[in-house]
Parts: sequence; structure tokens; C-alpha cells
Amino acid sequence: MELILKKDVDNLGFKDDLVTVKNGYGRNYLIPQGFAVLATPSAKKVLAENLKQRAFKEQKIVEDAKKVADALSKLEIRIAAKTGAGDKLFGSVSNIDLTEALEKEGQSIERKYISINGGSVKRTGKYNAVIRLHREVVVDFPFEVVAEAK
Repeated sequence: MELILKKDVDNLGFKDDLVTVKNGYGRNYLIPQGFAVLATPSAKKVLAENLKQRAFKEQKIVEDAKKVADALSKLEIRIAAKTGAGDKLFGSVSNIDLTEALEKEGQSIERKYISINGGSVKRTGKYNAVIRLHREVVVDFPFEVVAEAK
């Protein structure tokens, strides 16, 4: 079943992508939830026209995302957390903590676009997060979790 996505769907595609899915997934989940519409010939023509009109705007958005990516590459983030014996943390450091640390540095990024390898950090050390600024601009962002001064 061919569908046109109306919203970003994890592990499937981005808004306005043409995707092929199994009939049940499309009919029972994507279409009723409003995530997609059937890719009829007329819907494909409308999509092509919309993409053509939006190409120029999209180029500016990509350039802005690349500027933010350059700014992020220059940042060094250290997140202080309470630790127990050794390097184990009380609790964990997640994308919420990383979002707050980035906001202190002047970069406002929604937490849903930040994913930390392994979900959350439970020990001190250096880690990597993947920040998706745009469908074409994805940044590997290194950060460090350090013990809080007692």
C-alpha cells in the first residue's frame, strides 16, 4: 500500500514522503491516526506541486540548521550529577538534562530531536548524542558527565 505521510513517523519516514507499507499497518494505524493519506494519482500530483513550491523555503531552513550545527560543534557541555561509590550516578542523565544544558549555552533544541546512545547515562564519562536539526542535518554531539563537587 502506497501512502503519503502527513507527519513524521519514527522508523518510517518524514512528512511528505511517499512510503510503501503493509496494508494492515496503513489501513488500521497510519490513516485513522491522521499520519498518512492514500497515494492516489491526484494526491501525488498535489504533493509534487507542494514540494516544488517549498524547495526554496526548504533550502533556507537547511542553511539555518547547518549554522546551528556549526555552533553546536564548538560547544563543550559538561553535565554535573550526583555520584555514589565509584563513577555510578544517583539517577541518570537523559535528553532532558542535555536540553537544559544546551539552553544555558544559548541553543534551544527540543528534547524529542535529541537521542542519547543507550537512552540514558548512568555513569560518569564521555558520551555521544545524536541531534536531528533537520531531515538532512544530523549532528553527533559529544558531551561529558562529571561528578558534582561536594
